[in-house]
Amino acid sequence: MSGKSYLIGIAGPSGAGKSFLAEHLAQALVAPVLPLDHYYRDLSHLPCDVRAQSNFDEPEALEHELLISQVQELGQGAAVAVPIYDFIQHTRTGETRLLLPGRYVIIEGIFTLYWLELRRLLGTSVYVEASEGLCRERRLERDVRERGRSPESVLEQIRSSVFPMMYRYVEPTRSHAEVVLSGSAEIHESVSRVLEHVLRNRRQRQKTTAVK
Repeated sequence: MSGKSYLIGIAGPSGAGKSFLAEHLAQALVAPVLPLDHYYRDLSHLPCDVRAQSNFDEPEALEHELLISQVQELGQGAAVAVPIYDFIQHTRTGETRLLLPGRYVIIEGIFTLYWLELRRLLGTSVYVEASEGLCRERRLERDVRERGRSPESVLEQIRSSVFPMMYRYVEPTRSHAEVVLSGSAEIHESVSRVLEHVLRNRRQRQKTTAVK
């Protein structure tokens, strides 16, 4: 692809509905989605039981240096080799997936608005919020279905790290969002609000470029 990509960042607590929103935005914009979950650090040097007890809900759990570098490349219209993470073993597989940029690229994850360097690359910043109860229900269902976890282990992780880290690191990033959405709202309404900001911001950028 030639030319730059417009980057849309979606943040919010685990289980708030970020992936669901990203999926529907991707359909509306014909855009690829880059989940931050791919950038968990490789823990293969640790014993299995130690890996499982690691705190995956703090910013340092992600290799943010690689993430920010690759998002910058996507913004410039370049393809990137995204690492593939094994959530059952808590390790990188050693393989990568080629992500091709489009006119728009969607970046999605709990820490999307945490790092200043990443926020500066975004054209539209979105925060999806939801109640503890809804987040707990969705997180439990996902981790049991997709990540081979037992309900007991998921609930313990939610209690010990997911919610405490959410209040410490994730919720404060709400102040950086240009669009704040409810994770329980109708999806077409949420998509419309994001698209409205994207189109308005692109028009403003075009006007500024024309003046220059």
